[in-house]
Amino acid sequence: MIEQVAIAFEHKDYKTAAKLLKQLQKESPENPWVQYYLGRLHEVSQKRQDAEKIYRQLLRDTRNAKIVTLARQGLRRLQEMELEERQRAISQATTQASDIELGVLVLEPLSTEMKTEASRKFAQIMQLDPYTARLVLPSRGWRLYRTGQVGELKFYGKQLQQAGIPCFWATIAQIQQIQVYQVKYFQASTPQATVVCRNEVNQLGSLTFDWSEITARVVGLLPIFEQVVDVDARRKLEWKTQTQDYAQFCDLHIPGRRCILRLYDNGYEFQQGLEIIPQASQNTIRINWNTLSSWIDQQLPQVKIWSDFTFFADTTLDQTEMLSHIKSHIDLFRREQTNWDSAFHLYSGLVFVK
Repeated sequence: MIEQVAIAFEHKDYKTAAKLLKQLQKESPENPWVQYYLGRLHEVSQKRQDAEKIYRQLLRDTRNAKIVTLARQGLRRLQEMELEERQRAISQATTQASDIELGVLVLEPLSTEMKTEASRKFAQIMQLDPYTARLVLPSRGWRLYRTGQVGELKFYGKQLQQAGIPCFWATIAQIQQIQVYQVKYFQASTPQATVVCRNEVNQLGSLTFDWSEITARVVGLLPIFEQVVDVDARRKLEWKTQTQDYAQFCDLHIPGRRCILRLYDNGYEFQQGLEIIPQASQNTIRINWNTLSSWIDQQLPQVKIWSDFTFFADTTLDQTEMLSHIKSHIDLFRREQTNWDSAFHLYSGLVFVK
């Protein structure tokens, strides 16, 4: 009867093949040829997961060289079909002009307990091996996973979300549309807050807002690099670039006005405006900044603080091409080009648009 099944498949008479296989399953359910043709029937019926399961079981359990070869060919066909469908779906997802804008796909952290199942699904969706997938999925902060056309990123992102893997995507254009004001000092705090600040073209002005308008606070450290003289292994002097200090930044998000108020320790004029820090002129910048941060804490007790920038930066700094499209709105003196400033603005911007 197996020969009759084979002939039915040759003639694409799947109805007859199904009828014969139904009988054979009752008579010889463990026969590897019966199992193989059952896999073929699932394959032509578009039940690919069932077909894959049978082919993999045959590779694991049978010693028949012919069946092993046929099972491998079956798995290869399934992979080719999936790849072809995926490419077709991505093409459809990038047909609109807005779909080809440069974007980023960000993975959100998962608990350790969820990682085993999530890594299996992630590996399947992104065509990775499970070990690599587990390493990629973050446990702590955001991970910048992929850059490219936002239509393609959205295609993958939706599949990941449906599989229970938290992620989101955004375009660089969305980040660029956010207005950034460099805060010089607070002029008032009640009944509304007023800041004196500079806009993108360095014009000085003021902005008055309700504290309730602020929905997020993003803090981060940006390294300050200096050239220093060091002694190498041969006891010769050489110049090296080392991190000598860190600049402390704090962004206050006001999405209702599509803007970010950006403060940083060396840019804030502690002796001007509202007296937040008594005897500010006698303190170090670090003490003044910590006091200002505590004061902001008191004004915004319910607002979430996003502080995992350093972890995010570790996954982002090598994306030089993408970061080159992002204006950092950070005025630190830099002797050499660095991606840290754009990475911070990207992180803050992603919090903003999310």
